[in-house]
Amino acid sequence: MRTIEIPLGERAYPVVVGEGLLADPATWAPHLGKAPVVVVTNDTVADLYLQPVLDALAGHDVDTFVMPDGETEKNWDNWRALIGQLADRHAPRDTTLVALGGGVVGDLCGFAAATWMRGIRFIQVPTTLLAQVDASVGGKTAINIPQGKNLVGAFHQPAAVLADTATLRTLPPREYRAGLAEVLKYGAICDAGFIDWFEANIDALRAMDASALAEIVERSVRYKAAVVAEDEQEQGVRAILNFGHTFGHALETHTGYTRFLHGEAIAIGMVVAATLSEARGLLQPGLAQRLADIQSALGLAVSIPADIEPADLLEHMRLDKKNLAGRRRLVLLSAPGNAIIDEDSRDDEILAALTACRDHPE
Repeated sequence: MRTIEIPLGERAYPVVVGEGLLADPATWAPHLGKAPVVVVTNDTVADLYLQPVLDALAGHDVDTFVMPDGETEKNWDNWRALIGQLADRHAPRDTTLVALGGGVVGDLCGFAAATWMRGIRFIQVPTTLLAQVDASVGGKTAINIPQGKNLVGAFHQPAAVLADTATLRTLPPREYRAGLAEVLKYGAICDAGFIDWFEANIDALRAMDASALAEIVERSVRYKAAVVAEDEQEQGVRAILNFGHTFGHALETHTGYTRFLHGEAIAIGMVVAATLSEARGLLQPGLAQRLADIQSALGLAVSIPADIEPADLLEHMRLDKKNLAGRRRLVLLSAPGNAIIDEDSRDDEILAALTACRDHPE
């Protein structure tokens, strides 16, 4: 078991990484008092892990909220349903919500925690790779609306993150691959040596080797912790964590959040962002292809499907949370492991990069 501290002063919290955490009452004891607990999960994760968690929480006053699975479920309706359940049970301010699931569950549960009685405690218990290495750490909570992804939300830090790497072995292969894209992102923006590590450990990652899983989760959390500690509410450097996300979110929004998993869209988005960085002369040629090759070897698509028009994606990018005062802000690269915030890319340059990364229509 490994513990990484997220150093945010009064809002500091531990990220505990290890195997077999969920079913162990000792895992939970330091983070729960005698107050009520509501476990928020989805129907897929509930079938696998809800009962072990409930067994570990025996003796606590525990309620559950089970929502349908899927990105489209991170919406107003499920937020209202959860808030309604809290109201119906007269949940007091010392209630702790537990987000048991992937990024959708964590984001929606966290947003409910941020908004119920102006903020209550919650614990992130991520069960997907993407959630363990990214979504569960840093305090971003949100829901989607038809106009865009994560446009309604709040910063609300969890009281703890409990990342049980044993849950990764029950992930569908597609979900696991999608999470690897978010892991590779840290190499692109923080540590060029981590890109080297990826290339040397592709076979171990494909095989879900236990030591490789522990390595990528711990390293990813440490990278993110360092960035979040410097810029908790994304006023500056934290925006680099969105490398590939402006393009990826446009893909997700354009396809109604049903065609791509989040990590799949980010895999494509990172290649587009690196391609634009090279075309702008900010980055020496070669990294875009290198990122594409690594992700392809892991089974990820790295190009925009031919039936999606680059101009449509550019239009979706106009409503991006990083944009300020009407200026488009992108996360680009100046070197492997070094991300920059760019406000100078013209629409024609962005469109050219999107087109260069698109499959050719037949």
